[in-house]
Amino acid sequence: MTWLQAFVLTQVLEMPVYLWGFRGTALDVPMRLAVAFGASALTHPFVWYVFYPTLLGPLGYWGFFFVTEGTVVVVETLYLRAFGVPQPFRWALSANAFSAGVGLLLGPLL
Repeated sequence: MTWLQAFVLTQVLEMPVYLWGFRGTALDVPMRLAVAFGASALTHPFVWYVFYPTLLGPLGYWGFFFVTEGTVVVVETLYLRAFGVPQPFRWALSANAFSAGVGLLLGPLL
């Protein structure tokens, strides 16, 4: 899978979770879409191009997986909080758990 394919799949999976979490916020629809897109756009390149090549070897797959996903959840929580999203940790964890879970299920098929 290429970076672009993985990025598009991540966006397709995570954006609906984030948009659900943005209900009732002061953000208008275009801003909700931008913030939802921006969360993964901020973290995904670092996972693919920095964390994967530097952490996979030393930590093994599961070490890489948990360190990376934990870091992503923290960064995306802070990002969402900057936009006034209520319960940002809940939504960052939910979106990333969903996409990571789907990734784990699809991984053997790809």
